[in-house]
Amino acid sequence: MSKNIFTSDKTMRSVQEVIIYSLVLEAFFISLFPVVAEISLLIGFLFFLYKWKFKADFHYKKTKFFWPITVFTVCGLISITGSPDPGFSFYNFYNLVGVYLITYIMVTQNVDEYSDVKKIMYALAWSMTLVIGYGFFQYIFGISTADMKWVDGEAFPELKKRVFSTWENPNILAAYLDIVICVMLGLFVKLDKNDRKGKRWRNYLTIGIVCAVACLAMTYARGACLTIGVIVAGYGIMRDWRILAGLVVVAGAVLALDPVLLERLTTALSVQDTSSEMRLAMWESTVQMIMDHPLRGIGWGAYWMVYPLYDFYIVDGSVMLVHAHNIYLNYIAEIGIIGGLAYFAWFFGSMGTALFSKKYLQSNVYEGILFGLGLALISVALNGLTDDVLFNIPSSMLLWMICGLICVIDEKL
Repeated sequence: MSKNIFTSDKTMRSVQEVIIYSLVLEAFFISLFPVVAEISLLIGFLFFLYKWKFKADFHYKKTKFFWPITVFTVCGLISITGSPDPGFSFYNFYNLVGVYLITYIMVTQNVDEYSDVKKIMYALAWSMTLVIGYGFFQYIFGISTADMKWVDGEAFPELKKRVFSTWENPNILAAYLDIVICVMLGLFVKLDKNDRKGKRWRNYLTIGIVCAVACLAMTYARGACLTIGVIVAGYGIMRDWRILAGLVVVAGAVLALDPVLLERLTTALSVQDTSSEMRLAMWESTVQMIMDHPLRGIGWGAYWMVYPLYDFYIVDGSVMLVHAHNIYLNYIAEIGIIGGLAYFAWFFGSMGTALFSKKYLQSNVYEGILFGLGLALISVALNGLTDDVLFNIPSSMLLWMICGLICVIDEKL
């Protein structure tokens, strides 16, 4: 009798609902309260293990990126043996990669219906609304940069505010805003403008995009602003000139209202301020790390411990640099060339799947979601050239969830 209770259809339906709503809660809280997101994820994972144990017809399904993810994970474990502090690297690895892998597994193994994707996307949308709203609050009521090391005060004396909302700093918030702008843009271009419902949603998306762009401008993050400009301009040139025209209008209005932002953007490719100069020095040091440790890497999460040995720019033991300000160099330096290539095979493979999928989907909405998620990965790839936007734990959780959704939409739906 007890076995029947454990395995009954009613029980399994309840378990499945708990799993999906744990993912919905994770999606909502990633940007707001990451600890709550992790707790929601782990609760859902316990129910997933129950489902795996007691659901008779359940089988773990390998995704097309099973092997790249496996190689990345194995190389990450091997890198621990080359770390200056193996204990720290092991602790850091299983805490972070464990959460990322569980997020991906939970999405790819449990999201089976369009309605599940819809619930997760709604949760991400409501979370985005609160993040942007709080960004406006900070800008209106003031958030001083006087005691924060996000701006070169000598190069930009007029820059007094940089919002970061619920994220750790303005650059991470900006990278997040690029992601949500891309998703909204993907939906906007795929929705049928001749359909009444589609037209109404396009109006909502227009408002959302404008608010997100305004909040992005408040971060004064040069790389992220240029990234979204390149993506939107590229789409406008290749697909729809009206999108390009909209970019010109919105960008022109923002820059006209805020000359300081224009000044920041014009220095993006120069070494006028210390942040640009420091990045170049860090990249040179990181390349040397890779050359010295090509296979095992320097150890997962060990960049801050190894960098002082390669530091020729700051030369100050009291300054701690925790990443290379470049996702490509950082991953390859920490887990080796093979592990880094495996990671980016998964990353760019997911991007290609989203952008070039030829499968028929149920509606324009899900085509828009898939396309928007692909654009979002492009934004991560471009932002990653000048900052390690994935060093932030919630950012990486969001990335693994995005890639999981891409896999689900492409392979299952």
